[in-house]
Amino acid sequence: MNTRDKGLESAAVQETGQAIPDVQSSIDTRHIAIQSVGIRSVKYPVLIELQGQKPMPSVAEFEMTVFLPAEQKGTHMSRFIALLEESQGSTLTVGGFRSMLKQMLTRLDAPSGRINMALPYFLSKVAPVSGVSSLMDYQLTLEGQARAAGEEAGEDIFLTVVVPVTSLCPCSKKISEYGAHNQRSHVTARVQLKDDLDIAMLISSIEQQASCELYGLLKRPDEKYVTERAYDNPKFVEDLVRDVAIALNKFKEIGHYTVEAENFESIHNHSAYARIDRV
Repeated sequence: MNTRDKGLESAAVQETGQAIPDVQSSIDTRHIAIQSVGIRSVKYPVLIELQGQKPMPSVAEFEMTVFLPAEQKGTHMSRFIALLEESQGSTLTVGGFRSMLKQMLTRLDAPSGRINMALPYFLSKVAPVSGVSSLMDYQLTLEGQARAAGEEAGEDIFLTVVVPVTSLCPCSKKISEYGAHNQRSHVTARVQLKDDLDIAMLISSIEQQASCELYGLLKRPDEKYVTERAYDNPKFVEDLVRDVAIALNKFKEIGHYTVEAENFESIHNHSAYARIDRV
């Protein structure tokens, strides 16, 4: 129990005149450890700052869990929320996320734990011809796994980003006298962060591998450009994941990664899918 929690317990004793039983810390006689116990689907406002970008307000959904030893009856769920409350008003960076992991293990007196934080992230994009600016949203997930002691002590941080793009079918273009079917696709990259990473550069590198990237706002000259750009740059789903993998290999900040592409087919009632893992 840390100093703050001891202080809260002491205050409760003074207010009631008697000690309140700590049931969670009692001994459990079933002798079965629990690998993950905690809270999920908790939404909290955050001010997130990633390398190369200004701090941005968003709303994140958290899942926070720790390992529970076999002899302990339960964990202290309120301490997860207390940790989120104390982070309010401060800017969350990748380093701050790593620190939050350490604080969680200390506060819960746990040997290991995990935090997942999913949120929409916005970047301003400029249309290719007209130059009009608009926001594009991307789904980000920060996932941290921490161990408090032993040879594997430390934290592993993973960043997942879902990037929507356009893909145009090379086969359709080849066999058709005019036109070719295209579709909106999602490229999902889950990367291990060895160092802080410029998220805008990562997203841009992924978008550049597609038949064409997407924009929030387009004028007619822009629509002409993106349509013709996709037609001149056809990609199978296999091409997409391979080209993204080549782009990710150039980032020294990235360790292991998984890249997935799903094409929401416009002429089939199914998706085309591919995945590459670098371990």
